[in-house]
Amino acid sequence: MSARRDLVVNGLAEARARSALAKAGLDPKVELVPLSSVTNEVWLAGDHVVRVNRHPVQRLYREAILADLMPAEVGIPQVVKYGGIIGADWTVVERIPGQILSRCWPSLSREQRRKAVSDLAYRLRHLHQWVCPEPIPNIESPQLLDSSEAQPVERVVAALSRAQDLQHVDPVMILEAKAIVRDRATALDPFDAKTFVHGDLHFENVMWDGEQVTAVLDFEWSRAAPPDLELDVLLRFCAHPQLHVAEDYEHLTRPEDYAEVPWWLAEDYPELFDVPRQLERMRIYAIAFEVREVLLNPPQVPVAELHPAHPYHRLQQVVDGTSHLDALAIAPSW
Repeated sequence: MSARRDLVVNGLAEARARSALAKAGLDPKVELVPLSSVTNEVWLAGDHVVRVNRHPVQRLYREAILADLMPAEVGIPQVVKYGGIIGADWTVVERIPGQILSRCWPSLSREQRRKAVSDLAYRLRHLHQWVCPEPIPNIESPQLLDSSEAQPVERVVAALSRAQDLQHVDPVMILEAKAIVRDRATALDPFDAKTFVHGDLHFENVMWDGEQVTAVLDFEWSRAAPPDLELDVLLRFCAHPQLHVAEDYEHLTRPEDYAEVPWWLAEDYPELFDVPRQLERMRIYAIAFEVREVLLNPPQVPVAELHPAHPYHRLQQVVDGTSHLDALAIAPSW
């Protein structure tokens, strides 16, 4: 029954992709190749890529708007057509030359890796200097921080209170996390930047053609925020890259291959690492990210039996001062 169900599910997903191609005025009979994705159904379709969203959120709609507005230097793929309704919407975008950077990273030379980081820094600078000229729909961010609130950490504190009541959770550790967030909240001032961040920056969302970075993908979480918020996902990716990549090359993905990435980025984009009280800011960012992940994936067994990379362990490490942030200590100002 499971195999039959998989065939039905995959068949429906393919039908949705072909319908999107037809509505975009493209050949719906083109060969479709499924691509790995956490949030969407994604298909390679000749010179195009089809993404279908099955969740009642406005991620693809927002990205379609941003693709028409962002400067070309950022590298967002151009949208050919957007359509559907919220909860069943889709985009067809132009296919960008190259491969996913994290897929080729294990085989790249040190010089190629250095070039890729330099190219990415160039695109990030252009993104972080850009102000969106028109309003776009709000979306819940991976970090529970809200610039519209008088205290942007209030949602983080509320989420920690919910996490404190979960089974298998150490309430003392959560209280310590609350104290960190409350005591260091002023480190975020100001938090009402108008410039944009990508919001989900890791190498699964970067394209490399063998010589240069050709595109930055998946701007679903892009939003107005301080530029250094970008480092929260990127530094976590460098420390735990295997959590972000497709299963077929997870075994080739090693944290030690990314050890120099933060240092290289700091060389090419030093302003990103030169923010007052930055380590305190980064610790709040990390708690705001990990508590959301804990609530989405609450511990079902005692903590000692959880996978070492479970978000509960990552949250505890941030609180204890033993996380990737403490191991990196990149910028002198930290």
